[in-house]
Amino acid sequence: MKDGRRESLIDPLQMEKKEWKKRQMQHRLKQILTISSPIFIVLLWEFLSRTGLIDARFFPPPTEIVGTFWAMGMSGELFHHVGISLFRIFAGFLLGVIPAIVIGLLMGLYGPIRHFLSPLIMALMPIPTLALLPIIIILFGVGEVSKVVTIAGSVFFPVVINTVAGVVNIDRIYLDVAKNYGADSKQFFFKIALPGSLPVMLEGIQMGQAIALLTIVAAEMMGANSGIGYLIWTSYKAFLLKEMFVGLVLISFFGYLFSIILRGLQAKLLPWR
Repeated sequence: MKDGRRESLIDPLQMEKKEWKKRQMQHRLKQILTISSPIFIVLLWEFLSRTGLIDARFFPPPTEIVGTFWAMGMSGELFHHVGISLFRIFAGFLLGVIPAIVIGLLMGLYGPIRHFLSPLIMALMPIPTLALLPIIIILFGVGEVSKVVTIAGSVFFPVVINTVAGVVNIDRIYLDVAKNYGADSKQFFFKIALPGSLPVMLEGIQMGQAIALLTIVAAEMMGANSGIGYLIWTSYKAFLLKEMFVGLVLISFFGYLFSIILRGLQAKLLPWR
């Protein structure tokens, strides 16, 4: 009888251990697959370019692009362009996200504000921010401010719309509980609206960072004398395709890096998701 009881106690523990090992193996497999796909593409590109199956003038081997990346980094040119672009991205991102969150929360909480601002947002949202670049340059000049405002404008709309949707879709029971306990406007804003809209709001911020990268490249191509977009455009015009690919790889890298950072932030703020 004792042996039978001991086996009944051990079996669930062993099963749980097997399940844990299985989950760990699945997690490692996912990591390997995530890493293997870009490595496969790079190796295939290297092979096709070296063997002449694709024109190396237009698609230089990745190893040569790495060499160009190293040379540009050692000369300081690369860090100059990267630093300028990152400043514009962060400044424009914050200038767009912070007002979007505040306005989105107010629109979600108060019907009159929502009805007043919704037509303006719906009318302006379909207009590409780059189409407004001439007006932005007239208002703010051709310096850094116009580029930051351009990025802010492109980031603003997805964040404000997602924030409004997050507040509007908060479960009614939380609103009723807050009212019953006499929550004031400040408590309602910070204790109910902000946490309740976070999941949808963060999705909008995730979209905003991707749009910020797209916008900065286009803005720097059209009216700048520095930055990653400027590097890509001038290298293309001069047929310096290795330098052009360095710029493209940098944009891809920063897009992936920012996405990982925001996903990590989302995991910290929303551990139950």
